[in-house]
Amino acid sequence: MSRRPRGRRRWVPTNPNAGEVWFADLGMAEKSRPVLVLATPGDTDARALVIVAPLTSQIRGMRGEVNLGKPRWLSKPSAVNVQGLASFDRHKLSRRMGVLTKAEMALVKKELRDLLDL
Repeated sequence: MSRRPRGRRRWVPTNPNAGEVWFADLGMAEKSRPVLVLATPGDTDARALVIVAPLTSQIRGMRGEVNLGKPRWLSKPSAVNVQGLASFDRHKLSRRMGVLTKAEMALVKKELRDLLDL
C-alpha cells in the first residue's frame, strides 16, 4: 500500500475485480457514486483504465437496467445502469462496497449483450 506524507489523505489500495461494487470519487465534474467494475486493465492493455457501470437508486424498470434490489451494503434499492458505461483511472475508486452474485453478474452481462446487440 502506498501512502502520502503525513497530514494528507492516505492512499487506499485499489485492486478492483470485475463484479465488485466500489465507491468512485469522480471529483467536481460528476457526482460520486457506487459503480460496478466490469473490466480491469491487464498488463498488455493500451490504457490502464477500469471500465464501470454506475449504480442508481432511480429505478425505472426499463431496458438498460439490472435491478439489484436492496443489497445489505447499499443504503437503498438500486440498479446497475448499463447504458452509463465509463472508464477511468482505478485510483478514482475509493472503497470497495460489495460484490454481485454470479447470477446478478450474468444478468448484467446479458443486458450488456442485448443493449449492444452482441
